[in-house]
Amino acid sequence: MTVHMKARHALIIEDEILIAFEMEALLAEQGFTSFDIAESPQDALKKAMARRPDLITADYRIVGGTGVEAVEAIQQQLGDIPVVYVTGNAELVRGREPPVVGKPISPRHLAEACARVFTA
Repeated sequence: MTVHMKARHALIIEDEILIAFEMEALLAEQGFTSFDIAESPQDALKKAMARRPDLITADYRIVGGTGVEAVEAIQQQLGDIPVVYVTGNAELVRGREPPVVGKPISPRHLAEACARVFTA
């Protein structure tokens, strides 16, 4: 399932580089053509300010804080940006508005989550 959208730039907030590369490949299958990878809330904010993402994927536990903190800081500066949490700590982000995809990452679940945030 490919998400048909104008969005092309994704910010991947993930501190494990192999998982970040996997996310990049899976998002490329969804039509994204450029990516930034950030491993901390500060790095994520810096990269988002340099190039506004069309989608943010965020792990919960990252270097120096949480993906939730990173997303909140980015949205405070840039406004609403679609978010999908991709985490092995799904219980810590359940109940939030964005969809949550568990790890290990299911390509189908990620595609469905991306579709939901762009059609909501």
